Amino acid sequence: MNYTEGFGLLKGKKGLIFGALDDRSIAWRVALACHREGASFALSNAPVALRLGSLKELSEKTGAPVIPCDVSKEDEVEKLMLDVKEQVGQLDFILHAIGMSPNVRKSKPYEDLNYTFFQQTLDISAISLHKVIHYANATGTLNDGASILALTYIGAQRIFSKYSDMNDAKALLESIARNYGSRLGERGIRVNTVSQAPTITSAGSGIKGFDGMFTFAEKMSPLGNPTADDCADYCVTLFSDLTRKVTMQNLFHDGGFVTNGISEELMQDLFDLHAKKHEG
Repeated sequence: MNYTEGFGLLKGKKGLIFGALDDRSIAWRVALACHREGASFALSNAPVALRLGSLKELSEKTGAPVIPCDVSKEDEVEKLMLDVKEQVGQLDFILHAIGMSPNVRKSKPYEDLNYTFFQQTLDISAISLHKVIHYANATGTLNDGASILALTYIGAQRIFSKYSDMNDAKALLESIARNYGSRLGERGIRVNTVSQAPTITSAGSGIKGFDGMFTFAEKMSPLGNPTADDCADYCVTLFSDLTRKVTMQNLFHDGGFVTNGISEELMQDLFDLHAKKHEG
């Protein structure tokens, strides 16, 4: 079969995708991949993001309704789930691709965080996953055997200084996924996180020092940095019935970065730098 035509991995499945903003965002690419594989779904983002982004275009391409939701407000999350159940049906998969740090946006150093901003970072980037799963479950919107994914980053395990309080948010996000995964297993529901490499998106590019993070990961990874489309294909496999026994995992999708000690390319760069410093 021609790969661009899909394999029908999600035929008949219904989902909810958070976080698509423009055609560079991972959630956008996931939506296209899910559509290719036969799924139907709803798209959701914060009202302000809907005004800034181009989600209408994605909606037209995929036939997906767009339902605004501010995930910091419980009543909106609950209403979203009821609306999704009415417009799309009970859900077989959810993608949580939500992250935002006012401290990072305003270049606040980790040693001098604005704590109101810090609470917003945790609420939007991590605690929102808890709310999404809670209300999906409480409203009867979540099917038995469903798959829930949240996008994360290796900053949960290793400190990247410019990532600031998002390091903490991703650690909390991964913990929530494990906790809920242990509780929903009796219904065959999987909850996992995908730790994606630095990816050129509108959100990623807004992080100070992102270019350095991207280049370092590219040089360290035996397979190089995966693209947003690579990540989308991986998410499709985790939404599909092929991974029904995978849960409570933080799955690194980073070309081998997390395991590699150092690459030959980076070693050569360091050697060349050392030699240049000692010329003459």
